[in-house]
Amino acid sequence: MISQPETVETPTIEAPSEPASVAESVPRDGLIILPVREMVLMPGTVTPVAIGRAASIAAAQQAVREERQIGVLMQREATTAEPSALDLHRTGTVANVLRYINAPDGTHHIVLQGEQRFRVTEFLKERPFFVARVQRIEEPETRTPDIQARFMNLKQQAVEALQLMPQAPRELIETVQAIEAPGMLADVLAAYIDISANDRQELLETIDLAARIDKVTKFLGERLEVLRLTHEIGQQTKASFDQRQREAVLREQMATIQRQLGEEGGRAEEVRELSEKIARAGMPAEIEEQARRELRRYERMPDAAGEAGPTRTYLDWLIELPWALPEPKPIDIAQARKILDADHFGLEKIKQRIVEYLAVRKLAPQGKAPILCFAGPPGVGKTSLGQSIARAMGRAFVRVSLGGVHDEAEIRGHRRTYIGSLPGNIIQSIRKAGARDCVMMLDEIDKMGQGAHGDPAAAMLEVLDPEQNATFRDNYLGVPFDLSRVVFIATANMLDTVPGPLRDRMEIISLAGYTDGEKLEIARRYLAPRQLEANGLKPGQVEIEDEALRRIIRDYTREAGVRSLEREIGRALRHAAVQIAEGSVEHLRIGAEDLPSIMGPPRFEDELAMRTSVPGVATGLAWTPVGGDILFIEAARSPGRGALVLTGQLGEVMRESAQAALTLVKSQAGSFGIAPEIFEKSDIHIHVPAGATPKDGPSAGVAMFTALVSLLANRTVRSDTAMTGEISLRGLVLPVGGIKEKVTAAARAGLKRVMLPARNRRDYDDIPEEARKKLEFIWLERVDDAVAAALETGPADK
Repeated sequence: MISQPETVETPTIEAPSEPASVAESVPRDGLIILPVREMVLMPGTVTPVAIGRAASIAAAQQAVREERQIGVLMQREATTAEPSALDLHRTGTVANVLRYINAPDGTHHIVLQGEQRFRVTEFLKERPFFVARVQRIEEPETRTPDIQARFMNLKQQAVEALQLMPQAPRELIETVQAIEAPGMLADVLAAYIDISANDRQELLETIDLAARIDKVTKFLGERLEVLRLTHEIGQQTKASFDQRQREAVLREQMATIQRQLGEEGGRAEEVRELSEKIARAGMPAEIEEQARRELRRYERMPDAAGEAGPTRTYLDWLIELPWALPEPKPIDIAQARKILDADHFGLEKIKQRIVEYLAVRKLAPQGKAPILCFAGPPGVGKTSLGQSIARAMGRAFVRVSLGGVHDEAEIRGHRRTYIGSLPGNIIQSIRKAGARDCVMMLDEIDKMGQGAHGDPAAAMLEVLDPEQNATFRDNYLGVPFDLSRVVFIATANMLDTVPGPLRDRMEIISLAGYTDGEKLEIARRYLAPRQLEANGLKPGQVEIEDEALRRIIRDYTREAGVRSLEREIGRALRHAAVQIAEGSVEHLRIGAEDLPSIMGPPRFEDELAMRTSVPGVATGLAWTPVGGDILFIEAARSPGRGALVLTGQLGEVMRESAQAALTLVKSQAGSFGIAPEIFEKSDIHIHVPAGATPKDGPSAGVAMFTALVSLLANRTVRSDTAMTGEISLRGLVLPVGGIKEKVTAAARAGLKRVMLPARNRRDYDDIPEEARKKLEFIWLERVDDAVAAALETGPADK
């Protein structure tokens, strides 16, 4: 903390001498000033300073040449490269230059010894270096009992802090104890305790001795608390380590004594119990041999051995896994139909496929059944279908969430060499189910991602392959486990992210969104009763009218599934629960007219007529990961030179569809009554609203073509009609995907007619019956069919 040179050598300067005129320009009553950054020199301390600015080098050389003292002032802002007088503090320290060093690498250093405080009264000049007229501040010599008490307390704190520092030399403690001047002790401690430069400058400017000692005492006290805590933590750590070492030695001695006396006690009993459990586990012969080999290793290990705990955990996993196959339970097909009908409304084709699956499993229980994958938007009942299958088969159900899994070890497990290693999710779930023939739901299989620790989708290939999973090897177990009797059912929102080889191992069963009628039945049968129970209500206390449910479906939710619908029903019931809990009513009936006061104004409205009331607007159908949706294609014309502008965050394929639609309109302009010169004098702008949502795909080609013809021929598109389909430059309408979801969305939005590619007739049977009854289907072979069916006959009013 204190550094004092033993001798003061004659300063030497290796830099070239300054002209005599510069030396004579420094007044005798002036003090050469050295500006410094983030550094405060305290009186009574010796500090080396590196100087690099030309003005600082000139000031130091002049002070050495004239054997004069130098004043050290800290800059107010360290980032100022060339400070002026206004950039410097007014209080500093007069210092003696003990040594000037011109290093071989061109750097300059000086060693300064702080002597006395000063305050600048006037700056005499700033070039080539600062010179100021100063007032030297004498150190107070007051030694009142109050000052003496503060001084003794400060010295005691300083000595304690040094004693807590492991590297502090004994001589340093003796030096601090030898200081008798209170001001000198405060300045020396201020120079070496860990505080900021601004705090140190504040101490330099504190002339009053009592106040200065109090501030230093405060800073030193904070540092002392840290040192005490560090010392205490170190002592506790050492004591804990010594205690563990002592216990390990005592355990080893106790084990040795017990072995000598033939009384191995607890370990012998534990090994005997483990041996009995291994015999009852029903393991295959080679796996039982592996388990007994590990048991013999465990028996020879001392309790303090690092491998004892992991070995015991490994044995527990081997013992608790269901190796033996339970007695097969008969599958009742009629009962399975009842369970599916009770748990789910609609989904007739899905239920039929599940019944077929169960029938095959009943007739060929040893056969290799396909892996089912339910694909569809959120909230349509994919997970609950898996639970229904488990109920129908009378088997345990377990769910494995694969969303966000990006480590292969999550599927295959970690090797036992790692600390804290465990089996993968597959083996963990089988242990949780307690049965080797459980129904395992692999939820969100499309949300797995490849990471730095392998590809979990590649690990799933072995799990889902009936030819391989009979010998599935988990890295933690290190022995094969038969997964062939597990009924795997996967779910996914979209299949684009599922790798091809993994998708090839599964039979995809697509679930479309629900129609409004299906949602009403689901809300009446399942959602409302479930929310009544969740909110502590009885069926006789609150009743929701069917019209209110229809209004919630139409005006407050817009989704393929029913999750948001259930939340909104719960919201309405919570409003009723408040009134019943307060005692204001005993029975409440919620009608459609009550919804605005409970849930606010409708969130969704029918804007089809408003959107298509002008030429250039067509209604398209789109597929999204959460179901079908409608979108609007808007086209506008402005004076220009034939440019095509596309907005709405369109993908590359969709932009190409717009260019193809415009080219096709140009090539057939005459047949639609469009003047050819209109393309040369106009810019065409195509916009798809909801610009914050990315859009892509070729299926908007027909809608874009219809919007352009509507705009340029000044004929409006029918407001009750939506369309989808890809177009070619020959005018053909090509098939697209997602027909079921798109048509369901059209029915949900209140449309009356849909125009679909003629080659998509094969998808007609997949469309829900309710949607087919609501809509008129127009099948398109060419774009001429779309124009004839979609556009109004006469020109629009201008």
